[in-house]
Amino acid sequence: MSNILNKREAMDFAEIGKAISEIRKQKKISQKSLCEDIAISRATLSNLENGGDIDIGLKKVLQIVDYLDCELCIKEKSPFPVFEDIING
Repeated sequence: MSNILNKREAMDFAEIGKAISEIRKQKKISQKSLCEDIAISRATLSNLENGGDIDIGLKKVLQIVDYLDCELCIKEKSPFPVFEDIING
């Protein structure tokens, strides 16, 4: 399984929602069962997964991520590479 939630670049809620959707589907977990188990509406989960305009708190996002046996990591940003770093690999 790909490590979607461990990307190095910054993610917004739309990207997190897409990653949640992909992981949920890979694990063959339905929206219905996830929502029932953590007490959120299917509309909320669907909007999150599809990048819709939603009002969801970080606590709920973390519950969803934990339910999927994943985690979000916070770390210092890496400095932007300079042109020479990109060319020289």
